[in-house]
Amino acid sequence: MDKKALWKPGTVEYPLPAVMVSVGDMENSNIITVAWTGVICSDPAMVYISVRPSRHSYEIIKQSKEFIINLTTEDLAYKTDWCGVKSGKNVDKFKEMNLTKQKAEFVKCPMIAESPISLECQVTEEKDLGSHTMFIAKVLGVHASEKYIDEKGAFDISKCNLIAYANGGYYELGKKIGTFGYSVRKKK
Repeated sequence: MDKKALWKPGTVEYPLPAVMVSVGDMENSNIITVAWTGVICSDPAMVYISVRPSRHSYEIIKQSKEFIINLTTEDLAYKTDWCGVKSGKNVDKFKEMNLTKQKAEFVKCPMIAESPISLECQVTEEKDLGSHTMFIAKVLGVHASEKYIDEKGAFDISKCNLIAYANGGYYELGKKIGTFGYSVRKKK
């Protein structure tokens, strides 16, 4: 058995999705890169993002009560990082990164057309937790790029090269090693 070193409490539950969250409306929008995000509930579909109050997008989300989570790919990695280190106070991230705004169905925020999946979200609750505020949201709609949908109508994650964030770095996701329940499935 490997010996484990004891560290101070920290955020090392890796990997996490690296997503671009679009906020605002079609005219005045911004993109914030977030890794503190995830699923909370499947029925109803609910997610969260955690944002520092000092970030430009924080007040936009707080006032509008909506955002869009756009999943990112290996091709979007540079743009994802750039949108995370530049402030929307000073630059138009859509314009500077040559990203395409796409009209959503249920919220005013633009989707990022280059993202393989975009989740329209409506904030239902806010929790001030310390360095970040968690915005809990109901998923109002999911938009999946048709080029990643397989012949059975399912989203094929292996086709789009999604990325994750871990310990200050971006990583492409690897190959599938099993499916839910494979450990107990009867052999044929």
